[in-house]
Amino acid sequence: MQAILWTLIAFLCGSIPFSVVAGRLTTNQDIRTYGDHNPGATNVLRAANWGWFVLAGLLDYLKAAVPVGIPWLWLGVAEWDIVPIALAPLLGHAYSPWLRFRGGKGVAATFGLWTGLTVGAAPIMLGLLLPVMFAVWAINGWAVMLAMFSFGGFVWLQYGLDHPELMAVWLGNLALLGWKHRAELRQAPGIRPWLLRLVRQ
Repeated sequence: MQAILWTLIAFLCGSIPFSVVAGRLTTNQDIRTYGDHNPGATNVLRAANWGWFVLAGLLDYLKAAVPVGIPWLWLGVAEWDIVPIALAPLLGHAYSPWLRFRGGKGVAATFGLWTGLTVGAAPIMLGLLLPVMFAVWAINGWAVMLAMFSFGGFVWLQYGLDHPELMAVWLGNLALLGWKHRAELRQAPGIRPWLLRLVRQ
């Protein structure tokens, strides 16, 4: 019952569309009319300013970190019970009932859920991998997925033997990010022009 309750709480927390709310408050517009039409913090930046972008991104991060961290770090839920709890805020963000079961791509929520599971180690590693991949690959979806593949190696080496349930969380996380970025993944990855110029020199 504890696992079911926290899964529901985590899903509902994840489903709160903070970026859409921020866009309404600042511009009285739907941020999904901007950029990639995604209800995420990046479009808050396009519609409003850096301050609201940071706030929206932080709230999208916390809405996953808090409902995962409390049961895992403080309440001692059974090891495999954490798998649905950890994935629930990501699913809530990606398929928010407040947005007719549409939602964001889940990058900020991914950082949040791994903070809830590992405090600092995993999100720091992911935070190092993502900028590198974004700097190299021209298609953002490929950058995200290649960063997550690399991140999976870190999770396995750091936690896999003692906590195989975290590998299950990673697999679910990878699958959902892949599905949400599927349109971009249909394109050839390509590398950034600056890197092409560097290679040709």
